[in-house]
Amino acid sequence: MATIYTQKGEETVCDLIDGTSAVVLSAANAKIGWGTGAGTAAKGDTALFTEAAEARVVPAVSQVAPDKLQWVGLLTAASGKTITNAGLFDAASGGNLIVHGDHAGVVLAAGDKIEYTITLEQT
Repeated sequence: MATIYTQKGEETVCDLIDGTSAVVLSAANAKIGWGTGAGTAAKGDTALFTEAAEARVVPAVSQVAPDKLQWVGLLTAASGKTITNAGLFDAASGGNLIVHGDHAGVVLAAGDKIEYTITLEQT
């Protein structure tokens, strides 16, 4: 399993720091989405492998340490599918993929849920 702070994520955070961007990763803008398809998360990723049809969800956002942020989101399957990856975005659709993680496929039936916790630590 790989969880990657993407290149676009790093650029987005730098833009926030230098004031080039005003889109913060609060519950107002941050969204968690999931996807199907095979692959390994990589630094240059800009999208999920195959984003699932369900809308991205608004996560609960917290600062769990002075240098660590956390986003927690619960997604619900509208139909049967196998979920293999998830990511943190800065928009409800399109936008930038900030963190991308892959995992072994989880087979879901309609109504099944997965809760993702995405943590980003500045080191």
